[in-house]
Amino acid sequence: MGYRIREMDQERQFCEQVTVDVLERVIGLEGMLESIALHGVGEQRVRRLPALLTLLVCIGMNLLTTSSLTFVLVRLVRGTRLLSGVSLEELPSKAAITQARYRLGAKPLETLFKRVCRPIASTDTPGAFAFGLRLMAMDGSIEEVADTPANAAYFGRHWADRGEAAFPQLQAVYLCECGTHAIIDAGFWPIHTSEHVGAHRLLRSIEPDMLLMLDRGLYSYDIVSKTHQKAAHVLCRLSSTLKPKCVQVLPDGSYLAYIYPSDHARRKTGEHLLVRIITYTIDDPQRPGHKQVHRLLTTLLDPHTFLIRDLIVLYHERWEVEITIDEIDTHQRLLDRPLRSLKPVGVIQELYGLLLAHFVVRTIMHEAALAHDLDPDGLSFIDSLRLICDAIPDFQLVDPTDHSRLWQRLLADIATRQLPPRDNRINPRVVKRKMSKFKKKRPKHLRPPKPQPFRHALVILGHSHVA
Repeated sequence: MGYRIREMDQERQFCEQVTVDVLERVIGLEGMLESIALHGVGEQRVRRLPALLTLLVCIGMNLLTTSSLTFVLVRLVRGTRLLSGVSLEELPSKAAITQARYRLGAKPLETLFKRVCRPIASTDTPGAFAFGLRLMAMDGSIEEVADTPANAAYFGRHWADRGEAAFPQLQAVYLCECGTHAIIDAGFWPIHTSEHVGAHRLLRSIEPDMLLMLDRGLYSYDIVSKTHQKAAHVLCRLSSTLKPKCVQVLPDGSYLAYIYPSDHARRKTGEHLLVRIITYTIDDPQRPGHKQVHRLLTTLLDPHTFLIRDLIVLYHERWEVEITIDEIDTHQRLLDRPLRSLKPVGVIQELYGLLLAHFVVRTIMHEAALAHDLDPDGLSFIDSLRLICDAIPDFQLVDPTDHSRLWQRLLADIATRQLPPRDNRINPRVVKRKMSKFKKKRPKHLRPPKPQPFRHALVILGHSHVA
């Protein structure tokens, strides 16, 4: 059965009839209008590029990242333009789109992000929960921005012995739901801001019955204790310089210890937190960290409920946030160049638009996975992104009464784009050119022997192995 063509209202202006249903269905039209009204950036008269359409362009340009702003708008209104007969000359120019972006500003997108982006996994989502806890991970990344005086003055740039960095940069920190790759909170700061500043800010989004996984670079007493105060739990790696004092060895070889705040005045008051330390090594020469001593800290204290080997394997789910950041930087943006905005407010606007666009894709992928009894991680992000972009004009061309069928077709199409099972393989931390701390990439790194399954390579160490 085919689809009925939408009828256009000839008495309404073109810009008033443009809809981007795949975005509006996830983000919500009402929420977008409220964000615009909250910050007073709506228009007093009907413009060719009103605030709502400008907001959609700010999100859409992060789905259609290889297109210029002019052609982002052309592709976003493609179906509506076909039905209305509007020519390219009648659409706003690049300058008009840029002016509209800065007239809108970054606040409406930030407000929309904080309103919309929330955990989306259900108890039926494979790999989203462990021990009844929602799996979350936090990590930071450095993003390059356009090399303009305004961006350099606001965000700064790194200096080293070889000179200054080629581009200004910013520090980003993300809080991600591991099972769906949905980023539920984020922050952006000048490059010389510590990741810990951002991590503390994002604790606002930690909720009870979450398990927050952190790399050793983000560990701090305050992050662990504040997470624990929220009735959530922590699983993180410890650096070799931190040596908690053992207070009780547990039957499985892990041990209980107290950690203390770094501030001496707080330590004198006796402030502390009881945690569990797990020590292990890897007995497989094909895996990084072979024979090295690794330590995990967790607030999950019961060794009978939270088995040591399960926690070690579970910690490696933290890599899902690394994969999520790679999705955004490598596969969504698809460009090996800095963000396009030339002013700081445009950079922040672009980043929140990027995260909203990513959330839209991941939410639709999650809905498709649940509808077809699949794991969201097993679907292709790149193919899903392409299918969603292709569906934008379809929804504009088809009568709204048929949108439900069209939506189900989109979900079914996404569900067919399954990835093969992940290989049991490693990716050596090497580079082709020696400009970092990592070893140079050599032919021997191209096809290393396959390692043992990770669980089989674990060797649990007792308290006696702790330095």
